[in-house]
Amino acid sequence: MSEQSNGLQHRPTAFVLGLDVGSSVIRCHVYDRTALVRGSSAQKVENIYPQAGWVEIDPDILWAQFVAVIKDSVKDAGIQMRQVVGLGISTQRATFITWNRKTGKHFHNFISWQDLRAAELVKSCNNSLLMKVFHSFCRVAYFFTRKRRFLTGSQFTFTTQQVSMRLAWILQNKTEVQKAVEEENCCFGTIDTWLLHKLTKGSAYATDFSNASTTGFFDTYKMCWSSFLTYLASIPLSVLPPIKDTSHNFGSVDEEIFGVPIPILALVGDQQSAMFGECCFQRGDVKLTMGTGTFLDINTGNDPLNGTGGFYPLIGWKIGQEVVCLAESNAGDTGTAIKWAQQLDLFTDAAETEKMATSLEDSEGVYFVPSFSGLQAPLNDPCACASFMGLKPSTSKYHLVRAILESIAFRNKQLYEIMQKEIHIPITKIRADGGVCRNGFVMQMTSDLINENIDRPAHFDMSCLGAASLAGLAVGFWKDKEELNKLRQSEMVFKPQKKWEDYEMNMENWVKAVKRSMHWYNKA
Repeated sequence: MSEQSNGLQHRPTAFVLGLDVGSSVIRCHVYDRTALVRGSSAQKVENIYPQAGWVEIDPDILWAQFVAVIKDSVKDAGIQMRQVVGLGISTQRATFITWNRKTGKHFHNFISWQDLRAAELVKSCNNSLLMKVFHSFCRVAYFFTRKRRFLTGSQFTFTTQQVSMRLAWILQNKTEVQKAVEEENCCFGTIDTWLLHKLTKGSAYATDFSNASTTGFFDTYKMCWSSFLTYLASIPLSVLPPIKDTSHNFGSVDEEIFGVPIPILALVGDQQSAMFGECCFQRGDVKLTMGTGTFLDINTGNDPLNGTGGFYPLIGWKIGQEVVCLAESNAGDTGTAIKWAQQLDLFTDAAETEKMATSLEDSEGVYFVPSFSGLQAPLNDPCACASFMGLKPSTSKYHLVRAILESIAFRNKQLYEIMQKEIHIPITKIRADGGVCRNGFVMQMTSDLINENIDRPAHFDMSCLGAASLAGLAVGFWKDKEELNKLRQSEMVFKPQKKWEDYEMNMENWVKAVKRSMHWYNKA
C-alpha cells in the first residue's frame, strides 16, 4: 500500500465524494469510512428539445450545477474541502460533446444518449454493403477460428443510443467541427471526459474503459478503440481520448475551483458504477436499475459475452490487472413515463403511484407502451410511439397510472427473458436500484414475473456510491472489495408471491399493444 494510503488510515476525518451526472438529476454525496452519506446535494438536469426527437443539454449550465452540488454537499456535511481525499465521477453514458482543443470552447450542446437525430444514419449504415461484407467476413472467420470476437462482430449493429452515429451526424452537419477535425483541433468526449477537462482546466484529457465501451466504436476484446468501427462510422481516431483504468489518478482539480487540489480518482459509466455500488462483483451477479430508463446488467467475469442482438458486451471496470465484463440490455422511458404522468397531473408525487395502483384489482384492460424515445431490445424500433390502448369511458387516472407501472414490470420481464435466453450464466443474485425501485408495486410485480428474489438496498443512489467506492479504493480509503461488501446494507428483499400464469394474459395483451405502436413515425 502506498505512503498516501497508509497516511489515510490515521485520518479519521477524511471523506470521499461520489458524483452522479444522470439523465434527470446531478447528485453528490459525501461518504465516510462506513460508506454512510454525511452530506448531499442535487440539482435537476434540464434537457433541451430543439426539434422532435432531438435531446440536448447545455454544457455551461451542467458545469455550473456540477460545481454547485460539490460545494453544497460539502457544506451540508459540515466539513472542509481539504478533508476530501478523492472524487469519483459517474456519468450518463453516450451523451457527448466536441470542443476546440486550443481554446476549450465547445462547438455545440451535449447530444444526449436519448437523441434520435441519427436514426436514418443508423439505418443506412446497418443496411450498407460494407456492413454486410463485415458480417459475412466475421461469420466465416468464426466458422474457422471459433473465436468469440468474430461471433460478436457478425452480430454487431449500430444503434441510436451509441455515440457513433450521432457523432457522425455532427461531423456531417457542423462545418465548424469538420474544420476543427481537419486542423486536428477537435476534442471529443462523453460527459466524464469533458468534466475532467473542465476540472483540470485542460491539463487532463481521458476517459475510462467503462465509458469507452458504450460508445459503439470500442473493441471489448482488444481493449482499445476499434479502427474498423471508427472507419465504418467515418470517425477519425485522432478525436478520441486516451483510455485509462476506471479506478485511477486522473489528476487533481485545479485549486482555483474549490480552493484545494482534490484528486480525481475514478471515472465510470453510471450503470457500471451502480453495478459496483451494488457489490455485484461475482460472475452471475445481476443488477436491475430503474431510473430514467431501465438497465439490466449481468457480470460475465472476464469474458465479454453478447447475445444475438438483445444483450451487448461492456467493460464493467478495469482496476490494474482486473478486468470485469458485463452484458447489458436496456429499455428507455421508465422514470420518464412516470415524470410525464406527473406533469399531466395524474398525481402530485411519484410516491402516490404505488397506492393508486394497489387500490385497483387490475388496469381494466388498459395498457401503456413506454416508448417516448422508441423501443429498444428486443424490438429495436426508434420509430415506435408511446401510447395507451384499451381506454374506456370508465377509465380513471388510477387505471392509467397502474397501466404505466405495469408496463415497467412487463419490460423488466422481457429483458430478463432475453438475458436467460442469450447469456448462459447461472444467476447468483439480483439487486435493484434507481429511483423507480422505491415503488413497491413495480418491485413486487417484477419479482412475480421473473420468479426471483430481488434485493433492494437501503440507499438507492448506487451510481454515486459506486463512483465513491472506486475512488476510495484508489487511495486505500477502503481496503478492498470485501470491505465494501460488508458495508452494503439491504433494505428489503422482494420474493415472488404470484405465479406467472396470473399475469400471462395481461402480458400477452401488452405485447400486442407494443406491436401496434411500432413503426408509427415513418421517416423513410
